[in-house]
Amino acid sequence: MPRSFTDSFPGLRSRSSATSGVTGRTLLASFMSLMLLPIAPTSGVAQRLPADASTAAARLDASPRHGEWVMYDAGDGDRVQAWVTYPERSDPAPVVVVIHDIRAMSDWARAVGDQLAADGFISIVPDLLSGKGRGGAGTESMPSSEVGRAIRDLDPAEVNRRLRAAAAYGTALPAATGQVGVVGFCWGGSTSFNFAVDWADLDAAVVYYGTSPATETLASIRAPVLGLYGGSDNRVNSTIDRTAAAMTAAGKTYAPVIYDGAGHGFMSSDGPERYRETQAKDSWAKGLEFLARHLQP
Repeated sequence: MPRSFTDSFPGLRSRSSATSGVTGRTLLASFMSLMLLPIAPTSGVAQRLPADASTAAARLDASPRHGEWVMYDAGDGDRVQAWVTYPERSDPAPVVVVIHDIRAMSDWARAVGDQLAADGFISIVPDLLSGKGRGGAGTESMPSSEVGRAIRDLDPAEVNRRLRAAAAYGTALPAATGQVGVVGFCWGGSTSFNFAVDWADLDAAVVYYGTSPATETLASIRAPVLGLYGGSDNRVNSTIDRTAAAMTAAGKTYAPVIYDGAGHGFMSSDGPERYRETQAKDSWAKGLEFLARHLQP
């Protein structure tokens, strides 16, 4: 079952923050106000999840939604390949940019986009290794043994520029509204949070098991941030405490939810050993509710 932030760190109830001046009592009140509805999946929210790594290609092939490869202009002569999927709806849709994990562009990442489209959003999944592979290609040209290092070597400023351009491409589509959010996983979760720091026009950010930005940068965030974390992932979760205090002190919205019985990658592109169905369902429902709430026209 998921825990709120204060359930995960009970010391906040009695400890003061020397740097922010925010007391544990104030933090508790703040997080109680940010709780994201009941723990059980909310009625009316689609409960079908993105495909796992083993079924993603088949799910994409069978999808009734329109998906297509595009190349968008990211400035400075840079062109980025992305997978765009459209929902089946009669009115304009908000846009969600999906930030892939450290495995870069994959069928699994595209299947996340397809499921977001099934849930009513225009999704854009940029290959952030575009132009970094052999002959100027992207992820598809690189052996899997090289992909993780290539992701780690990316320039954060370039990544953010490419994400801003993806958002601009999406919201300029005739079928889109002007609202845009991001969702990222693992490396993409950290990147999602950092993108919220970088871009003031972002409307919402969802962070799946990604580390938080440097505390001193958080005051620039305008978008509300939802964090979804596995309880057995202290490498990531050890950054939540300071982030929560700094976000509350700055009057920002940060809603962390920690899932007992789950570790890193519980959604998961890694395979069945990490996947946790109950936590995946609940977190997906919470993410959809959060995006729908904050991407209203």
